Amino acid sequence: MGDFYIAHEGDIKAGRTTDVYFLRTKKILEEKGVRKKVFADVATTSLPHGWKWGVLAGIEEVAKLLEGLPVNVYAMAEGTIFHPYEPVLQIEGFYEEFGIYETALLGMLSQASGIATASLRVKMAANFKPVYSFGIRHMHPAIAPMIDRSAFIGGCDGVSGILGAEMIGEKPVGTMPHALIITVGDQVTAWKYYDEVMPPEVPRTALVDTFCDEKFESLVAAEVLGRRLDAVRLDTPGSRRGNFRKIIEEVRWELNLRGYDWVKIFVSGGLNEESIREIVDVADAFGVGSAIASAKPVDFSLDIVEVEGKPLTKRGKLSGRKQIYRCENGHYHRVPADKKLERCPICGAEVEPLLKPLIENGEIVAELPKAREIREYVLEQAKRFELKLE
Repeated sequence: MGDFYIAHEGDIKAGRTTDVYFLRTKKILEEKGVRKKVFADVATTSLPHGWKWGVLAGIEEVAKLLEGLPVNVYAMAEGTIFHPYEPVLQIEGFYEEFGIYETALLGMLSQASGIATASLRVKMAANFKPVYSFGIRHMHPAIAPMIDRSAFIGGCDGVSGILGAEMIGEKPVGTMPHALIITVGDQVTAWKYYDEVMPPEVPRTALVDTFCDEKFESLVAAEVLGRRLDAVRLDTPGSRRGNFRKIIEEVRWELNLRGYDWVKIFVSGGLNEESIREIVDVADAFGVGSAIASAKPVDFSLDIVEVEGKPLTKRGKLSGRKQIYRCENGHYHRVPADKKLERCPICGAEVEPLLKPLIENGEIVAELPKAREIREYVLEQAKRFELKLE
């Protein structure tokens, strides 16, 4: 046992993070000689907060989890927009070979997809203006890289975590904390020190709400740093905000009036998709914390839908193998796997199957794209299919 209550990769791969009843099932099947090939769907019947669509994330981790097992796995590509009742992943094999991994794989998909979906919704609420994920401080550090990756592929333009950014091949982003200004002793000196010490590629964003009114601190920052100032950040706590929109409008007005029209306004502090919608036309960029990092997981479940080639499942579920087709206009169709669909019944456009081979006999056969490629795919779908937040 280590010092922290975390599961290491070896523990997860060994099935030690499973619910105990899966281990008991495995033991019973093996001792009683029950060996039957099954086919299972992973899907959800509802999304958090009544959302109509989700962003699939966690596929790469699931592929690495099941790699080497005698199973076939089919999945939607990571970053695909999905809906309730649509299988996003399917597993074929002997249940005793993969059953103990159900807990882990559902957790990987559920939490990552919840974060990625919340990220895209925030990005859309911001009218696709820059959004940065600053929320790993609200979650256990053991999963910080997963949070950062999910937030990034969901649409965030950058993440603050050092390790998370490194693992996805990006550079971490951030401004300055109140702690710097308070420790230095005054905001002007802190801004100057930041400008003097930080390398040129780091944007000069001055935090302007530590001791005084945001409007006056913004003007001082602009006077002190001049053209080197990229943005001012308003992190005003809720108890001091009053009408936050009016505060932002004041800052913009006074900066523009004095010729500092190039200075962007970066806002943060307790933001979510609703509050962002209220200020999106007056702010230039957004730092979002718990609304993304602490997003509610998608309630995925794994259900056997076929045993030894025969459709069979529990009540409330649909038995048999399925395929999900999507046309270029964003119409989705769930059909039996043996029913090939070539044209969309709604618009007549060509369709493509979304569930494609991920693992064949234990070997990963699908491409696992880089995080930036997945992010581009997510944003492209959002715009092409004109996704709505309602």
